[in-house]
Parts: sequence; structure tokens; C-alpha cells
Amino acid sequence: MNDSLQTAAQAPAQAQTQAGKIMLVGIGPGSVDHMTARARAAIAEADVVIGYVTYIKLVVDLLEGKEIIRKSMTEELDRAVSALEAARAGKKVALISSGDAGVYGMAGPTYEVLFQSGWTPDDPVQVEIVPGASALNSCAALVGAPLTHDFCAISLSDLLTPWPTIARRLDAVAMADFVVALYNPKSGRRTRQIVEAQRLFLRHRRADTPVAIVKSAYRRRENIVFTTLDSMADADIGMLSTVLIGNSNTFVRNGLMVTPRGYANKYDMEEGGTTREGEKAGRSLSTGLLGWLDTLQAEHAAGASVEALAQSHRLPADYIRATLAEPWQDEATDTVEGEA
Repeated sequence: MNDSLQTAAQAPAQAQTQAGKIMLVGIGPGSVDHMTARARAAIAEADVVIGYVTYIKLVVDLLEGKEIIRKSMTEELDRAVSALEAARAGKKVALISSGDAGVYGMAGPTYEVLFQSGWTPDDPVQVEIVPGASALNSCAALVGAPLTHDFCAISLSDLLTPWPTIARRLDAVAMADFVVALYNPKSGRRTRQIVEAQRLFLRHRRADTPVAIVKSAYRRRENIVFTTLDSMADADIGMLSTVLIGNSNTFVRNGLMVTPRGYANKYDMEEGGTTREGEKAGRSLSTGLLGWLDTLQAEHAAGASVEALAQSHRLPADYIRATLAEPWQDEATDTVEGEA
């Protein structure tokens, strides 16, 4: 723990004549046009604005008359400590993050510093998180609709996370067929991580799986590259890039990357969206949970072992065993829920 963090952690939570406030502000991709009204208002009402030097540059037009504290890339805890010190002095502080402050941003480190200092939600220093569009939202909007189905985000930065942990997560989501947004994919010193991620994904995904690489979304040097999984590590990727890897159904057409939601599983899109045979509007798919349970029970009754069923459906054997033992109710007796 550095000296400034230790000092803040040991400082008593003393009430001020005018209580200060910390506003954790997500500024989105960086352009003022893509900031929320609340984000702009939070910066406007702040006495002090704290942030990474690049983020400060992105909002410099909003900072006239403000006290500005610039920090480097690896000084996240120092930013949080400075925010707490200024708030204890009765000032309103805007601690800014690109994207959303709660997605690989300053919300987590700030709460860690706050809790270590003895802060509670009843403290005179109040905390507000102002959400913003994360990189995966911004990048997805530029390339089409790649996140229309289940997706997740994984950071390849091993500065604070052990590589085996990152690798296990990559392998798990690649096998589970998520669309994946890779944050912090590569830097001047970290060049092999993206190659290892590619290797893990190729264990489960086709080589021609669509990949979009977006650098500096909505900023002056914005650059978009469409490639495939087997070629993505050869692309120009840096710390300002976000890598979007499609799932098994994602496609690129007319320069747009799209992940189908799954309507074609239930509706015949070429016949005006009529419901396919064996399907019912407003009900789970015939291959949804209850249909799958029917299939599972039938396969087990026909002699398939739990282990064989686990291998066939690519699910844990203990889950299959517990599912077979669990009584279930027919969907016909349940209340019908409309589809979104």
C-alpha cells in the first residue's frame, strides 16, 4: 500500500461543514455527443475533475474553471485516494472513466479505498455512479448488431489477474458459444495474450468465425477492421482496441456484423414469419427446457447412461443426474408469457 492510500485509509470519517461528494462519471466512448446529460451535468457541478490524462483530454472543453488532477494509466488507486481527500475537504469531485465507470472502470477501486478508510453509505461524503456506454456498446454500434444474443466481456490484462484465471474464462466462454468482447487485448509489452486467446478459441470455434476489431470508437483516429478468428492476431490491435468475436451463428454481410437472436428457430422468416411446425408463439421452443427434458427422459428410459447423456449434451454428469431426478410440471399448466 502506498503512503497516500495508507493515509486515506487511516483518516477518520469526519463530517464537514458542507459535505463533499464523489461522482464516478462514465463518459462513454469520449465524444461529448455520446455522453449522457447526467454525465455532463456532473462534470459541470464538480469543483475537481480527476482522471487518466487521455480521458481528461476527451472532456477538456467541459473543464473551464475546474481544478484538474491528471493521473497516469497505472495510478487508479491514487485517483481514488485523491477523490476521497478532496471530498473530505467538502468538494464535489468528478472522477471520470471512459465507457462506464463500473465496467473495468474506477467504481471498483474507489469503493475499495472508501471501505478501507471506514466509509459507509451513511458517511457525509456521498457517492454517485453515473453510467455511460461501455466500449462493447460503442464498438457494437459501429459494426452492426453483434451483441443481439448472449455475450460477455473478458479483459486480457494480466497486470492484476493471473493468466490461468483469464485462460480458464476464455476457454469456458469459447466452448459455451458466447459472443465475446475482449478488453485490453494488447499493449506494447503485452503482445502474446491475444495469440493465446486465439489459440483457446480455435479449440471450440470455426476458423472463419467473424471478428471485428474497433480502435478508438467515435474518436479522431477511429479504425474498424473485419477479419476472422484464424487471422485476428495478425491485425493491428492495441490498448485502444476492442475485439468482438462472434458466436457460431454470427455473420458479416454488406459490411455489417450481425448475431441472430434466434427468431428463425421458431418462425419461417421467408414465409412472413409464420410459426414453424411443432412450435407455438409465446411458448418455449420445442427444444427449450421442457422439450429437452422430454428428450432426456426418453433417452435415459431407452438405456442411455447418465455419462453418455452428459457427453452427448456437453453438460456435467451431476447436472444430468439431478435433472433426471427432479420432478417437473408440464408447461401447459403454466401461465403463458409473451415474448419480447
